[in-house]
Amino acid sequence: MKRIKTDVLVIGGGSGGLSVAAGASQMGASVTLLEGHKMGGDCLNFGCVPSKALIASGKAAYSQSHALQYGVADHQPKVDYAAAKDHVADVIATIAPLDSVERFEGLGVNVIEEYGEFISPTEVKAGDTIITARRVVISTGSSPLVPPIPGLENVPYETNETLFELREQPKHLLIIGGGPIGMEMAQAHIRLGSKVTVIEGAKALGKDDPELAEVVLNSLRDEGVEIAEDALAAEIRGKAGAIEVEVKDGRVFEGSHLLMAVGRKANIDKLNIEAAGIERTRTGLVVDAGMRTTNRGVYAIGDVAGGLQFTHVAGYHAGIIIRSMLFGLPSKAKTSHIPWATYTDPELSQVGLTEAQAKEAHGDKLEVVRFHYSHNDRAIAERKTKGFIKLMVVKGRPVGASIVGYQAGELINLWALALANNMKMSQIAAMVAPYPTIGEINKRAAGAYFTPRLFDSAAVKRVVGFVQRFIP
Repeated sequence: MKRIKTDVLVIGGGSGGLSVAAGASQMGASVTLLEGHKMGGDCLNFGCVPSKALIASGKAAYSQSHALQYGVADHQPKVDYAAAKDHVADVIATIAPLDSVERFEGLGVNVIEEYGEFISPTEVKAGDTIITARRVVISTGSSPLVPPIPGLENVPYETNETLFELREQPKHLLIIGGGPIGMEMAQAHIRLGSKVTVIEGAKALGKDDPELAEVVLNSLRDEGVEIAEDALAAEIRGKAGAIEVEVKDGRVFEGSHLLMAVGRKANIDKLNIEAAGIERTRTGLVVDAGMRTTNRGVYAIGDVAGGLQFTHVAGYHAGIIIRSMLFGLPSKAKTSHIPWATYTDPELSQVGLTEAQAKEAHGDKLEVVRFHYSHNDRAIAERKTKGFIKLMVVKGRPVGASIVGYQAGELINLWALALANNMKMSQIAAMVAPYPTIGEINKRAAGAYFTPRLFDSAAVKRVVGFVQRFIP
């Protein structure tokens, strides 16, 4: 058994862990990184990257059959599902070198391709090596949650970890779970020619503003996706190619393939956290505002920390703990400025408080401002007028933004910047946006906040009247 010492030990080579390893090593710390599966983690191999690549294939197919509005004849696309998966694999392969063992060894990181297991509060065993570290970072991410639905163990099913390797196109894809993963894959597959049924135990896209979510859900229904809500799966039966899902109220849904997309669980089981004195919750590890666990020498970041499960959050956490570990400076994570997006068509994005949350937090002080895509000239030119932006404003400062529509995931960036820096609506309104762009929606929304203050104000009209009468 070998023994080594290191300043920083990172367990998990996903987005957050790689950011910590690269940053700490380049700043002069000795770093060891453990990864027992695939470098790049879930995002590169099974999540963000492959899903967006498959969505792109679906968009290409959809554009061929919906071109008439642009003066181009509609054409029924000929989809090669296996070739679409080749596209997905190629996208992963293109990005993979950035996350590779070779690149990180080139940065000075000692990469051990083994899982890590605590054997004491300061020691971790990985294969035939025991590592003693001054600071340990757990960034093991999460994996698909597969609930114990009766019969599921006897039926073949996919998760996000297997779906992108599937070469046979599903004739009728059943998706249990109507969250972002389920809805993105539903639309991608309906556009690629599969029939799709989404089975959701509560409300589809239930964590988003229901008014905006309904725009997305109606769009998917219009494309042919069957969305069954309040449909809690009670039993699954059948075999490959002929699967049935019976829900609690007796409805039965039939399909050829099954995708489980009901949520995520933190990857903790292999860590032996008890040996390190680390406590856990139902959703992950117990961490404080600085991302430290109950073992002061151990940090947890990303999905395993039990909070928002997004790749960009893991990267944000990495920056927080590097400041603390390497420079000894206080640094705390917050969530009020963290954006997220669902990459359906139309897209759905959010930062800060939703309207319901803002009403609960601020009551009568809240003002809600809306601006519709149908009033944006670029959206009209692109035939992308479905959607709107909703801003939650308190005392002249945005506290939340919700967007549904074309490029909503891009538009939300400005409001994430505004919330991160406590900016005023007047600063957004002062921005000059090029014409015609979708980005003008943000400026026009800010302008809509000031419209009643300028055009419906008796005081403003008196001042203007005075100037016109008396000021040469």
